[in-house]
Amino acid sequence: MEKSLFSLIRKYGISGPRYTSYPPAPVFSKDFGAVEYKDAIVQAEKNPENVDLSLYVHIPFCDTLCYFCGCTTIITHNRTQIDLYLQYLKKEIDLLAPMLNQQRKLVQMHWGGGTPTYLSPRQIDELSKYMRRFFHVDQHAELSVEVDPRELTYDHLCALRQNRFNRISIGVQDFNLKVQHAVNREQNELITRQAIDWSRTLGFTSINIDLIYGLPLQTVQSFSETLDKIIDISPARIAVYNFAYVPWMKKHQKLIRIEDIPSPETKVKILMTTIEKLTDAGYMYIGMDHFAKPDDELAIARRTDSLHRNFQGYSTKANADLYGLGMSAISHFGTTYAQNAKTLSEYYEAIAGGTFATHVGYRMTSDDEVRKFVIMRLMCNLSLNKIEVEGRFGINFEEFFADSVANLESLSEDGLVISTPTHVIVTSLGRLFLRNIAMCFDKYLSSGARRQHLYSQTV
Repeated sequence: MEKSLFSLIRKYGISGPRYTSYPPAPVFSKDFGAVEYKDAIVQAEKNPENVDLSLYVHIPFCDTLCYFCGCTTIITHNRTQIDLYLQYLKKEIDLLAPMLNQQRKLVQMHWGGGTPTYLSPRQIDELSKYMRRFFHVDQHAELSVEVDPRELTYDHLCALRQNRFNRISIGVQDFNLKVQHAVNREQNELITRQAIDWSRTLGFTSINIDLIYGLPLQTVQSFSETLDKIIDISPARIAVYNFAYVPWMKKHQKLIRIEDIPSPETKVKILMTTIEKLTDAGYMYIGMDHFAKPDDELAIARRTDSLHRNFQGYSTKANADLYGLGMSAISHFGTTYAQNAKTLSEYYEAIAGGTFATHVGYRMTSDDEVRKFVIMRLMCNLSLNKIEVEGRFGINFEEFFADSVANLESLSEDGLVISTPTHVIVTSLGRLFLRNIAMCFDKYLSSGARRQHLYSQTV
């Protein structure tokens, strides 16, 4: 079995999207700018269904550089930059909010980064109160924030709770000291436990911990020891991400010694150990990289086939329009994707001029909508009902996806999927190659050489 698995790793270990969107972000076009974004909002507001709102707020600042990081960040010790950034965030809110129906409920908000808790408690309170002036926060809204225990204080968490934040996500990545040193993120277990104890005392209803496998110097044994500590901490959710090593896109990743990165075979062993340990501990395995306790909303959404996937990963709010605020933030509503400028200077220049800072965007075609539905069904539910697709979009599945069906035959022969006249079902082995399975339905995948420079390895 092990020999067979490793041969599959060699066969399917190629570059490909993570499918937090479809089409993937590299397809977005510079021909879509602020004017097109504004027009799209106007059209979306004509929708009589009056869909709920979700907001993503990007806080790009960090105190230190984590070598593994793939996010859009700014490393600074000049905290006066944050007050300036908040001024521009408020101006962007001033542009967006009047265009939206004020009766629409804000059912989800996430602050990501960067490090949102790089903001002081005063700044957290200031931004939160400003946003509540413009958005009607539903009483059951899911308000989440990413926190870094290394800089977190009790006052930070108090400010968040006082402003109705109810979920936190804590980046741990790995507790092993050698691994932490290799990626320039030294964070001892004690301060992580302290952050979680504070959060529980203050009444945060859900705690998520992020881990990354495939980091330099990781071994199956060392990561297993980290998992034991995480299980003892007992968060509601655990995300276990595959390290995206893309030094041609993120130059700072060149600071990682490539010879220290685990082989694809070792990475899969780590993932399989993770799945075994966490499911034995009572967690439900969700999608390709999330785990949740059975009573968590994410697990309930998986059981009821209402799971959703977006730029923050797996989510329970499937029908909300997502608007991104801040540098590099991405919006998705209706058939529109839009991303803000990725540098502070471009972001500030646009907002100061009274326009949105849209840098790239995309309008989905009817073909895109079919493929997005299929890919997201596979990524979230691990199965696909062909009859449902045909009825929903008025197509013949076998004809519409003729090339995809041919590719599925190879996946079926390798034991990754079970394909019947009515369904495509991902096997337990296939979950390790879920991105590859989804790629069968992606019409935008370019040649292998070009794709290698756009995406990380699938396994």
